[in-house]
Amino acid sequence: MYAVVQIAGKQYRVSQNDTIQVPTLDEKEGTNVKFDRVLLVGNEKQITVGHPLVSGANVEATVVGVGKSDKVMILKKKKRKGYRLRRGHRQAYTEVKITNIAI
Repeated sequence: MYAVVQIAGKQYRVSQNDTIQVPTLDEKEGTNVKFDRVLLVGNEKQITVGHPLVSGANVEATVVGVGKSDKVMILKKKKRKGYRLRRGHRQAYTEVKITNIAI
């Protein structure tokens, strides 16, 4: 069974026991989280599409940890002006493990 769930404005296709990285949540490590913005639920035989959400469906997950992704370098330069700028950015994320998909 799988589901398409919307978390913090982004959509993720998840199934049970998947581990995904989502934008930072205000939850401690080890706590249970419930996502109720489920857009689609399906299995091998049947697909239920919400309009816009599937009523009564939710996805339960456990927070595994928090971290930062790889560094992305931002480079800016203007020719013949002597202007160069170099900055880095690391996006924070929360890692969650999907425990249950309920319809």
